[in-house]
Amino acid sequence: MVSCKARKQLMFSPVATATAAPVVHKRAENPIVGKLAAIKGGQVVFNTFSGRASTNLNINGDSNDVTLNIRINQDREIWISITKKILVDIEVARAIITPDSIKIMNKLQSVYIKKPFSYIYTYTSKQVNYKTLESLLVGNAMPELLINENASLQAVNNNITLSGDLQDLIYMLMVGPDMKVAQLHLTSQNDGQSLQVTNSNFIQANNRTVPSQIDIASVVKDKKMQVNLHYTRVDFDQQLEYPFNIPERYAPAE
Repeated sequence: MVSCKARKQLMFSPVATATAAPVVHKRAENPIVGKLAAIKGGQVVFNTFSGRASTNLNINGDSNDVTLNIRINQDREIWISITKKILVDIEVARAIITPDSIKIMNKLQSVYIKKPFSYIYTYTSKQVNYKTLESLLVGNAMPELLINENASLQAVNNNITLSGDLQDLIYMLMVGPDMKVAQLHLTSQNDGQSLQVTNSNFIQANNRTVPSQIDIASVVKDKKMQVNLHYTRVDFDQQLEYPFNIPERYAPAE
């Protein structure tokens, strides 16, 4: 008889295998985000602004050489005094613009205008708001253009061009190597509207870089306005006053 030994059962202990870490695919950052941040970093930051500008003001072909004294209380009001040399410098008009209203005194004719802010749409597109005016007067970009991450980006020799749509307006924003706005174009062919802004001859003022020359041309159907500003003095964050009182003898303008 062949004696059989009980076979030992082979015990297989599980071998610990290293679990591979999940592969995380890093989402490529939209290149427009970084450029928008850089442009925002180049914007002029201020609490108050005051400037004196030799200006050619042309409204529907009526051209006048005047001097604008501009004061801005950020987010609150824009105060403008218009003087013209008639033998001597005489203040011919004064205006104050808030986010809600526009008031203008014509001192030569002793009349005034009190209108809601929408009155400005007579000479510019409806996408222009109070913040737009503040931005244009100090050489900044329209704030709405710096949040559109779907804009098209083109960079050539450190010059940046952003283009896209803004509430039915086609826009193109051109920025120089210093991240300062060089040109802005807004167009709406359907509504016959266009706005073109060119900034040049940049200067230093209170540790800020601003254009000393700002050329603005606006068309709304048959209404045309062109403003060529040449700043001869610029100051920031000074204590300012914004006087505007309509005399009782003034009549509402027709």
